Amino acid sequence: MSKVETVLVKPLLTEKSQHATEKQNRYVFHVALAANKFQIKNAVEKMFDVKVLKVNTTTSAGKIKRAGKSFKKTQSKKKAYVQIEQGQKIELFKGI
Repeated sequence: MSKVETVLVKPLLTEKSQHATEKQNRYVFHVALAANKFQIKNAVEKMFDVKVLKVNTTTSAGKIKRAGKSFKKTQSKKKAYVQIEQGQKIELFKGI
């Protein structure tokens, strides 16, 4: 998983993540399941040109859902909480 584009899947924009951004300068991203903290840090620093202070990750297991008579499992997800230096900002929506 050496490519920067494959590490970060998408930013997570919820009320809770927006509150963390405003209060603690922390951004939340969905990342690839195989990505580790060093790869996430390097990907964020290269893509957004900021200095990353800390990376926390959490993995949510997939849930079992019913589909007709059978059962299927949803995909597992991994989130990364990335804290950047004070005074820096990540522009998630440029040109909108």
